Amino acid sequence: MALWLTAMHPFYASVTEISHDAGKKELQVSCRIFTDDLENTLKAQYKAPLDLTHPANRKQAEGYVAAYLSQHLVITLDGKNIPLHFIGYRIEEDAVWSFLEAENIPAPKKVQVKNNLLYERHPSQTNMVHVLVGGERKSTKLDNPEDMVVMGF
Repeated sequence: MALWLTAMHPFYASVTEISHDAGKKELQVSCRIFTDDLENTLKAQYKAPLDLTHPANRKQAEGYVAAYLSQHLVITLDGKNIPLHFIGYRIEEDAVWSFLEAENIPAPKKVQVKNNLLYERHPSQTNMVHVLVGGERKSTKLDNPEDMVVMGF
């Protein structure tokens, strides 16, 4: 898709995939965010130079990404806030894929997601949220300032 490959992209979007693995009793989360948008947001928040593609200090870069995601992506299952463990990130073309997980998670009946990634910097930000539980997939689109979705399974 040409829009994902342009240096200055005309729209602001992220994709968050949340998947429950019943066999492992894990919640697996991945977030895809344009690299330049995430970098600029982290630079502004932490008042520090940052290059996510070639970081001078990988642990520090991962710390910034992990802290930002923990502030702007909150998952609640059946009324319980789920702490997510940041695994890491990788660069794929012009996007950052970040990976998080939670262990010992039974299959939820209700999934609530608060996602306001990049809202503070981009009034036209859209965040796509896909949730997969028990083989059932549900998706929604959150347009800034809308930041909350509740899905039943």
